[in-house]
Amino acid sequence: MDLLWRCYGGTSACLRAGYYLTAAKLEAELSEHPQLFLTALMKTKSFSRRSFIQQGLVLAAAPLAFTWTRVGLLAAETAGGATQTLSPSALSAAKVAVVPCRTYGPEVRPALEKCFDLIGGVGSLVKNKTVVVKLNLTGSDFKPVLGRPVGEMYMTHYTTALALGSLLFAAGARRVRFVESTQKRDAFETTLAEAGWDVPALSALGKVEFENTRNLGLGKKYSHLRVPGGGYMFSTFDLNHTYEDTDVLVSLTKLKNHATAGVTLSMKNLFGLPPNSLYGTEAGKESATGHRAPMHDPKGFEGIKLPGMKESGISAEPGWRVPRITADMCAARPIHLSIIDGIMAMSGGEGPWCGEKLLKATTPGVLIAGFNPVSTDAVGTAVMGYANPRAARGVKPFQDCDNHLLLAEQAGLGTADLAQIDLRGMPIEKARYPYG
Repeated sequence: MDLLWRCYGGTSACLRAGYYLTAAKLEAELSEHPQLFLTALMKTKSFSRRSFIQQGLVLAAAPLAFTWTRVGLLAAETAGGATQTLSPSALSAAKVAVVPCRTYGPEVRPALEKCFDLIGGVGSLVKNKTVVVKLNLTGSDFKPVLGRPVGEMYMTHYTTALALGSLLFAAGARRVRFVESTQKRDAFETTLAEAGWDVPALSALGKVEFENTRNLGLGKKYSHLRVPGGGYMFSTFDLNHTYEDTDVLVSLTKLKNHATAGVTLSMKNLFGLPPNSLYGTEAGKESATGHRAPMHDPKGFEGIKLPGMKESGISAEPGWRVPRITADMCAARPIHLSIIDGIMAMSGGEGPWCGEKLLKATTPGVLIAGFNPVSTDAVGTAVMGYANPRAARGVKPFQDCDNHLLLAEQAGLGTADLAQIDLRGMPIEKARYPYG
């Protein structure tokens, strides 16, 4: 029953639902938000069907077949990327909304609210829950790029975070925590203020917290999360406590390319979860702020042992490693809600270190949101002008790397097949903005 308790978010939610739930009621809940089940399973050290029955809850096997069988595929890299037939539960999570939004003015909140309405609302996901919002402040350098503020190029824009926080509290969230692993030792609030964010306005929304997850942070120990099924490259991860001490994880990111991964959207945003203190160039020091270069490429970092990494069958090539780490991280720490800011962004790379000659400011003018990160990122990839989000290595945008969307799909994390995604709002043909 502890697993069900976690699914429903603790005492008050369980009492509202009733201690003993019918199979039909549980099926309906998990069909709408199956990621909640993955989160609960991730936190459970031991689990069996017998223990469920002994606690008085009898489930039909069929409603959860999607969860059991697809997660079990995680370590199996099937070649060719054949289309998979999804269960009703999986299809239920494959709803993605695309809504026009041209500027970072007052239109952001209603546009994001419309995204949520189109996918069925977020109230049942966040009500009376702690929600962690993983931002994308990669590099932690806030100087303008190509004459535009970083929020209009490659970092999370303050306005989208403010709108999201407002909508989460309006939907009944108990607490919202904004997090990122920065390359600064300052408190996260200080870093956000340095980036030009109105931190007092964010704090005024409700019970708002902030944490820099580059090390232990406010926690006393690291959370040890398993990759269901064993993973591609990592079987476990050690993370800042905040990624476990939450009910819901939201990935708030930008619509942009990545030099090593092809695209960096809601899933690739989780590459920033492993703390610098354990996975960076200065691993072993709580004061560490160094980049996660050892995860990308082990050359020069042979003395650093990355927690949870497998000991054999691992390539040293970044184009092999980064996509698999991304898929493993999203399996270990499931995303419940993905939001991609395509109002303004950039093509050619993920940050100015890629070289400004390769970068170009973009203005797609859309917001994209969905419950399943694989499906949401597939739509985002298509909006960027790439016809096949499931493309094999060698085909843009994955010309120099393996496709992490396809790896995640093969791992059972969701579908990247546009034909199986329930797209709502703007059609891709109308939203498409070619990134090249």
